[in-house]
Amino acid sequence: MRDLAEALATGPVLLDGGLSTELEARGHDVSSALWSARLLRDDPAAVVAAHAAFAAAGAQVATTASYQATVEGFAAVGIGAPEARRLIASSVALAREGAPEGWVAGSIGPYGAMLADGSEYTGGYVSSATVADLRAFHRPRMELLAEAGADVLACETLPAAAEVEALLLEARALGVPVWLSLTAVVDDDGVARTRRGERADDVFAMTAGVDEVVAVGVNCTAPDAVLPAVRAAASSGKPVVVYPNSGETWDAAVRRWNGSPGIDPAAVPGWLAEGARLVGGCCRVRPADVGRIAATLTTGSGSRP
Repeated sequence: MRDLAEALATGPVLLDGGLSTELEARGHDVSSALWSARLLRDDPAAVVAAHAAFAAAGAQVATTASYQATVEGFAAVGIGAPEARRLIASSVALAREGAPEGWVAGSIGPYGAMLADGSEYTGGYVSSATVADLRAFHRPRMELLAEAGADVLACETLPAAAEVEALLLEARALGVPVWLSLTAVVDDDGVARTRRGERADDVFAMTAGVDEVVAVGVNCTAPDAVLPAVRAAASSGKPVVVYPNSGETWDAAVRRWNGSPGIDPAAVPGWLAEGARLVGGCCRVRPADVGRIAATLTTGSGSRP
C-alpha cells in the first residue's frame, strides 16, 4: 500500500466532509460539548455508518471522530482517563471499519475545540497557553491515534501560529506524518491570515524541512477565502490540503449554523490549479457534496492500491 505522501505526488486525493454534520443529519444529537465524540461511547455504529456514507460517495480519506475527543473533555462529563483513552483510540478502528479501502486521518482539533466555546475561531487562548502547554495538551491524543494505526494525523482548524509550532514540535518528536490546516480569513488587502491575524504564508513557512508534514492548508474556512489561502499554502513547497466549510457561520452561543449548507464543486478546478492535492469539505458538507467534488477530480488519481 502506498502511503499518503506518495499518493499526493501522483495526483489529487479526495477527503471526506463534515462527520458531525452527517451524524446530525442522521438524527443524532451533537449539540453537547463533546460534539460527535459523544457517539464514540454512545453509538459507535452510527460513526461507522457516517464514514461508510462518505466512502461510498468517493472519499479516499476517513477523518476520525476525535476532533473534540480529549481526556480533559471526557473528564468534564464524568468519563475517566482509561475509558477516555480507549474511546479516542477506538475512533481509528471505527473509521477503518466504515472506510476499509481508504486512508484514516486521526483528527487533532485545536485546544479551543476542547473548550467548546468557539475559541478555535479566535485563537484567544494562545495569550495564556504557552507552546509548552499546547504540546502537553496535544501529545496524548497524537500518541493514541498514531498507536491505534492512523495513517496520518489531521491537525486541523488551527487558529494561531503558536499552536502550529506546538504541533510541529510534537510531530517531529513522535515521528508521525501529519497535515497542518489553518482556519483562515482574508484581510482587506487580500492576504490570507490566521484567526489571530498572523500572515498564513509565514505560518506555513514554519513547516520547511519538517519531513513529517505531508501537506499544509486550510479547513473550516469560508469558500471566498480559499484561493488566497491555497496560494499562501503553496508557497511553502508542500502539497496543499483544502477542505472549506459551506460558507455558513457558526453561532457558538446557541450552537447553531446560519446560512445554507453545501459546497460549490465548480470552485475545485481553481483550487487544483493553485496546488491543492488533498481536497474535500468541512462543516455542513455531506456525502452528496463530496460526490460532486469527486466528479471534478481525475478518475483514479490518488487511489490506494
